[in-house]
Order: sequence, then C-alpha cells, then structure tokens
Amino acid sequence: MESIFVYLLGVNGIVFFLMYIDKQKAINGQFRIPERTFWLLALLGGAVGAYIGMNVFRHKTKHPSFRIGMPVLIILQLVLFLFLS
Repeated sequence: MESIFVYLLGVNGIVFFLMYIDKQKAINGQFRIPERTFWLLALLGGAVGAYIGMNVFRHKTKHPSFRIGMPVLIILQLVLFLFLS
C-alpha cells in the first residue's frame, strides 16, 4: 500500500510540474507539451495532479475535455481504488 502511495504522489507531482512548464511555454510562445502527455499521465494515476495544476496555474481550464474529463477521471480512479482495496 505504501508503494502505491509513493507512486501516486510521484506521478501527480510530475503532471503538476508539467502543467507549470506548459503554462510558461504558452506564455512565452514556445513549443508546447502535447495534450496526450497530460492525458497519459492522468490515466496512469496523475489526474489529481493535473486537475490541481489546471486550477493553480489557470491552464487548460477552457478546454472542455480537461475541465470535465479530469474530474470524471478522478472519480473513476477513486472508485477503482476503493473497489480494489
């Protein structure tokens, strides 16, 4: 159980940090991190970090797929986690 917590903490930290980096790249007009990277990390357990990063950095909040999809993914992952526990 502890290793799962460490994994989830790590993947959520990574996707949160990538939201920050992508926001800075957007501000500076630089090459961006593909959205599929955020979705892959979210599917691998980083949906909470992506959602928090969206709100903290005000990034991807106008995209309905992120605004709606991340909370739905968080709920699905929570249900799955509770089911497997």
